[in-house]
Amino acid sequence: MGTRQAWLIFAASSFLVSVPVFVQAPLVRLLPGLSLVMTIGWVWLGITLMRRDSTKLWGDLLLGFSWSWLAGSIYWGWWRWEPTIHLPIEAIGLPFALWCISRRWGMVGNLFYLGSLFGTAVTDIYFYIAGLIPHWRTLMQVAPSEASLVFQTAIAQVKTPWGAGWAMVLLGVLLGVGLVPLRSRQLHWWAFGGAVLSTILVDSLFWLAASMA
Repeated sequence: MGTRQAWLIFAASSFLVSVPVFVQAPLVRLLPGLSLVMTIGWVWLGITLMRRDSTKLWGDLLLGFSWSWLAGSIYWGWWRWEPTIHLPIEAIGLPFALWCISRRWGMVGNLFYLGSLFGTAVTDIYFYIAGLIPHWRTLMQVAPSEASLVFQTAIAQVKTPWGAGWAMVLLGVLLGVGLVPLRSRQLHWWAFGGAVLSTILVDSLFWLAASMA
């Protein structure tokens, strides 16, 4: 494993985690059907790239990403007002990913997907612990002009000792789970680590945007 290649996988994984949040989320609210159909395009591109030795690695990664895109299309397109089923929908590709990993196939993409799913799970757990689920439901139902008030109320709850304390605990979990795989010389663990650690960046940008709303 080359160091440069490992960092490229790490960077690509980090970037792909941010795509559903900053690109897919706005698209899927307007055109959920288009977002869903685009999953086919990601799968086709991934398979096409995997057929060539020079691009096999990137095709592998895109196939893992296609599960995240599919789940995001389904949830944010039709179920976004119900946070309790967010994680089950995000885990739609979990059985397939675990089956592939057990056979050592598509390791980069499937470990990326697991890392992304883990980051999502930690974020959702924080929403439950901090009591932010009601704000989630409200935000999905109010007009954009009223969203700033919901954000302000949620941020105030995050800034309480309880909210801030748990944020630090779960931040430590993400750092620990994300950094340890980077000691490996296997590329699929760098994909996993990149997906987990990028969750911290995405969550931080989200809360920054919410604070400025």
